[in-house]
Amino acid sequence: MQSLYRADPARYAGMTYRRCGRSGLDLPAISLGLWQNFGGTDVFETGRAVLRRAFDRGVTHFDLANNYGPPPGSAEENFGRVLATDFKAHRDELIVSTKAGYDMWPGPYGSWGSRKYLTASLDQSLKRMGLDYVDIFYSHRVDPRTPLEETMGALDRAVRQGKALYAGISSYSPEMTRRAAAILKDLGTPCLIHQPSYSMLNRWIEGGLLDTLEETGIGCIAFSPLAQGMLTTKYLNGQPTDARAAKGGTLKAHFLSPENLERVRALDTIAGRRGQTLAQMAIAWVLRDPRVTSALIGARNVEQLDNSLDALKNTAFSPEELAEIDRHAVDGGLNLWQNSSNAEAG
Repeated sequence: MQSLYRADPARYAGMTYRRCGRSGLDLPAISLGLWQNFGGTDVFETGRAVLRRAFDRGVTHFDLANNYGPPPGSAEENFGRVLATDFKAHRDELIVSTKAGYDMWPGPYGSWGSRKYLTASLDQSLKRMGLDYVDIFYSHRVDPRTPLEETMGALDRAVRQGKALYAGISSYSPEMTRRAAAILKDLGTPCLIHQPSYSMLNRWIEGGLLDTLEETGIGCIAFSPLAQGMLTTKYLNGQPTDARAAKGGTLKAHFLSPENLERVRALDTIAGRRGQTLAQMAIAWVLRDPRVTSALIGARNVEQLDNSLDALKNTAFSPEELAEIDRHAVDGGLNLWQNSSNAEAG
């Protein structure tokens, strides 16, 4: 059992905060996601130490989803345990987000974007975390079989009921983002934020989405800025047995193609000249565009977390560095979420 947690009094000194679109909300430049490493099959005290350290370094935004684990729901349960103890006195300093859209329970009402599913999922998420409300509730993906008005109406209803303070969307195309934003605006609940995948090997949001977000006043939080660990040195000398790619999960073995690894090696060389790890440069690179509000990272342990947060020590790029990075930062076929961003709702 860890000792009683006392938050670092200097926790806000080293973090940069950015305004989220045209809203009144600031987010930390780096946020922590609980997609991996915080589920029921992981060591609770390790995840707890990461959460504590993140808050001590000014990370105020913690991002979850109903199905994060494994097993599904367990990341929210574990986060709820930390909220009830370590973070109990700090709830009003935190931005807690969750999402619904992917498979969560059997049957026709446990996935996608219906009002039935989103409403039930949020109620379950609140119960797992022991919260009266979340700060942000997302539609996790586009549902091509459900009218967009129904999905956005469910987000609006959650806000009006006080179960969420803000509404967000994830992996929506520029056109679907405009449609969603217009519906929410008409309902009186502006779309606060969009959460797309974005990294040096997955640059799809530069093809119109960032422009759309700027035009509509929506913030952007980029997930997987390290390309699920590919933009580190982890895979440059073979595949570690404990790495994500070896576990048959979302990081597919074919992503580690010779071409992609050659690009990663070249980018690592550039990072070394900047006095950064590749992970640090990859995060700083995502944040180079002021339209990106926050980079959403994961962390297996405190050491990994600290390495990523130290990206903020050097976020400036010269035009020459950006030009050199562009030669190697090309699409690596990593966008697992492309089906959503290509889809059109009813």
